[in-house]
Amino acid sequence: MLSFENDYSEGVHPAILDRFAATNMVQESGYGTDTFTKSAKEKIREAIGLTEATIHFLVGGTQTNQIVIDSLLRSYEGVIAADTGHISTHEAGAIEYSGHKVLTIPAEAGKLSAASVANYLQTFYADANHTHMVYPGMVYISYPTEYGTLYTKEELTKLSQVCQDYEIPLFIDGARLGYGLASPQADLTFADIAALSDVFYIGGTKIGALCGEAVVFTKQNEPKHFTTFIKQHGALLAKGRLLGIQFDTLFTDDLYLTISQHAVAMAMILKESMIAKGYPMYLDSPTNQQFFILHKDTLKALESHVKFSRWENYDDHHEVVRFATSWATSAENIAALLAYLPEV
Repeated sequence: MLSFENDYSEGVHPAILDRFAATNMVQESGYGTDTFTKSAKEKIREAIGLTEATIHFLVGGTQTNQIVIDSLLRSYEGVIAADTGHISTHEAGAIEYSGHKVLTIPAEAGKLSAASVANYLQTFYADANHTHMVYPGMVYISYPTEYGTLYTKEELTKLSQVCQDYEIPLFIDGARLGYGLASPQADLTFADIAALSDVFYIGGTKIGALCGEAVVFTKQNEPKHFTTFIKQHGALLAKGRLLGIQFDTLFTDDLYLTISQHAVAMAMILKESMIAKGYPMYLDSPTNQQFFILHKDTLKALESHVKFSRWENYDDHHEVVRFATSWATSAENIAALLAYLPEV
């Protein structure tokens, strides 16, 4: 079965698999104190241009979002997010489970605008009863968004300034960060992301790693005893080398961005080919996630051969479908998918 269901269907990039084998019998300390992890941290600091950044490796996106948000918020604070944001829709209430409310704002093509965040904050503090309400304690966005769209440098700068004005951190979920930075439409770099955020993470699970996300605190603002906090949440991996080796490999010879560029290139071929066949886009995504409107009869025939994500109903006869490419998607995979899609 051909799969465009997500960007983590395959196991791990061969370079990482080879590195695992080559280092398998090397004895190292645990809990992220090994030499591979230390090397990975230095390479990431160099890539983002922040020598003082502090970095921690966690296993997955949901754990990362929950731990970062829980560690930075006070008990009476919540987190502002787009109504389509990952923590709002696809994390099973993990943030609320930690005791913090997700404060949603309508999204524009998956994005939060600086104006909407500023308006939310102004309205909150103008309310005479705000001491009885959940305080907005931080802003969460993802880059790319759940719809594959990108913040421009100007948009992110304005959003960052709003957060500075209200003295709350800006947290960027970078589960697909590589696919965003690798897009031809991106005008942001690693250094820009680091400069404009208070904390962000570099996704590995969806970009070549077996698992893993690299959390980066950018302004000497790592919460006190953060490692202990991770352990309290049951997320401190004893064999931390597993994560260190992966990121050390991904940040050697620019592998992370190289494989991200490949995924985006495959997505652009898919997009152009589907448009040529007459399929309407739901929105114009410049990254590895592509959203199209397909007739339900077409989907019924397609699902016998291809895995994909049913995103939402469009009308009585059509659905919005997501096709995701990855670091492992080949031109042959794209051609095989297109062969199953008749012209409209």
